[in-house]
Amino acid sequence: MKKLFRSTTDSKLTGLCGGIGQWLNIDSTIIRLLFVIAAFFSFGTVILVYFIATLFVPKSPYSELRPIDHY
Repeated sequence: MKKLFRSTTDSKLTGLCGGIGQWLNIDSTIIRLLFVIAAFFSFGTVILVYFIATLFVPKSPYSELRPIDHY
């Protein structure tokens, strides 16, 4: 079972949309567009939920980052 983390590699603001995209195996751009549309139609309520979720969803641990290429 996959756990939800904020992405450290696919991040525009806080990494939450990137993490949701990785968790659902969906392109993070689609998640970001859905958040923008939902924020527009919810009169900003989704923005508040986004920042509250950012407080509770942990950042991705370093072990899940892309391995460093050694030469």
